[in-house]
This record gives sequence, structure tokens and C-alpha cells, in this order.
Amino acid sequence: QVTEAYLVDALSFTEAERRFLEEIEPFMSGEYMVTDIKRAKIAELFESNDRLADRWFKCKVAFITLDEKTGAEKRANQMMMVQAIDLRDAVKRLDKAMEGTLGDYAIASVAGTAIMDVYRYKTE
Repeated sequence: QVTEAYLVDALSFTEAERRFLEEIEPFMSGEYMVTDIKRAKIAELFESNDRLADRWFKCKVAFITLDEKTGAEKRANQMMMVQAIDLRDAVKRLDKAMEGTLGDYAIASVAGTAIMDVYRYKTE
């Protein structure tokens, strides 16, 4: 028995399960089922065309702003997913993707995930 994790962009749990089963059906044989669905708040998804980049990394990025009245630094955290070869490559790809960002940011954490594939939302 094998358990695999996938990321599906959907509006509801029902839609996520339906779309996932439609996508995975041509590649599966035997019995399979969806055992768990969880909501994830992901701000950005940075995919790679590199064949070797077969892992997904969850990156916590803190956007830094200054409160004009108090001068205090505020951090707003967002989760982003990066497809990369390894941890160093994930940090490089995230920095490259964030080059055009007007505000300051800091990479708070980068961690590997067990996600096998990502299914983006498609319009009918």
C-alpha cells in the first residue's frame, strides 16, 4: 500500500477530489482512493521546466513593512511553493522569482515536502 500527496487548486473539497481522480485515472491501475483532503493557503506557486527539478519545497516568505507612525517593523508571512532540485536550488529559484518585488522580504524557512505533483485550476 502506497500513500502519495498531491496539490490540487480547487474551490471545494468535492471539486478537488473529482479533478484529482480525473487527472490520475489514466496513470493508475488497481484499486485507489482519496483518503484525506486538507486546505492549504499558498500565495504563489513557482514551477520549473527543468526535468531534474522534481521536488516541491514549501517556503515561508515574510514581507517587511515599516509602520510610519511608530517606526516598527512589521512582517506579513505568506507560504509559497517552489519546484526545485534540492534545498539550495529552491532558495535560488525563490530569490529569482522574487526579483521584481517592490517591497522588502526575507525567506523565513524552506522545507521539502512529499508532494508528488501539482494540478492547477483549469477553466472549462
